[in-house]
Amino acid sequence: MASKIYNRHNFHRHTFCVFQEKNLQAIEGLKPDYQSPSGSSYYFTSEGVYRLSNHWGRAANCKWRLQSSNHNKVSRTRLGFAQWEWFYPDNDTEKLYFITVDENQNVHYAHKDSKDFKAEYQLRTAPETAKIIKEIRNLLTTEAWANYFNRPIEVLRQEIILQLITTNKPLIEIKKSLRNSL
Repeated sequence: MASKIYNRHNFHRHTFCVFQEKNLQAIEGLKPDYQSPSGSSYYFTSEGVYRLSNHWGRAANCKWRLQSSNHNKVSRTRLGFAQWEWFYPDNDTEKLYFITVDENQNVHYAHKDSKDFKAEYQLRTAPETAKIIKEIRNLLTTEAWANYFNRPIEVLRQEIILQLITTNKPLIEIKKSLRNSL
């Protein structure tokens, strides 16, 4: 089945995309091709779209994330660029998403059609993905849950999170099996 081709006329309808942050100089001297009611500006090119916005994540009926290597976030208004090939279809009913955790313990989700997908990742619907991300972030930021285990917390986190992103087991079941294996 051929994948849908996105362009300036349809990229804003039920899509998922990870934009790459760009310096504001990339659009210097350009006028926006479109200004949304929420204040975001769009600049279209043949390769993709620049989006200047102070809100990322949910945008109308889309999920658009801004990938940034810049950790000095002085301004909420940021410029992102996405090639048309980086847009994927989105809905809340199909299992389209997988979760990853990077070396800095940042939790991300991505689309199954992205180049980063690996067969071991568990695919989930958008609501299921949001639930698991919340559980993983809780595991990474709290410690009280680990008091019932006789293992170093970093080892527990790694084991539990790996199972959360590669299986369909509920968190309570994963914890119970680890507790029983002691």
